[in-house]
Amino acid sequence: MKGHHDWTPRTPEDLMRVMEEHVPFNRALGMRGESITSGACVLVLPVREDFVGDPRRPALHGGVISTLIDTAGGLAAWSALPAGESVSTVDLRVDYLEPAGLGADLRAAAELVRKGNRVCHVRVAVTQGEVLVAEGRAVYNIHRRISE
Repeated sequence: MKGHHDWTPRTPEDLMRVMEEHVPFNRALGMRGESITSGACVLVLPVREDFVGDPRRPALHGGVISTLIDTAGGLAAWSALPAGESVSTVDLRVDYLEPAGLGADLRAAAELVRKGNRVCHVRVAVTQGEVLVAEGRAVYNIHRRISE
């Protein structure tokens, strides 16, 4: 990411581009953005065989789902902040409701629940087709750039 130290994402679309193109882990997974507005986003993750955690079913590994939840939640929180501020995960809770399998893409819809002075609370729903496979709640620290 050329000049990443002096480049500040200014719009939700900039943040989505950072998530897709400049975070190696997200690129490796193949995560992509579907939509983003201030305080909300939808991410899509195409399912691959190497995401399987239980080959007997086969069911996707929970870590893949929790990563999708954390990334979508972080983007929803970050998109509600002014340029120059960012977030980091403080707490992440995931409820796995149904096994996700080798089928339709995973889709994570994240929504900011509350933005305080120090933290943001976000809710995320992950679906595969019509099935709600997981729900997440996350808390993100708000980091402010120190004035020069």
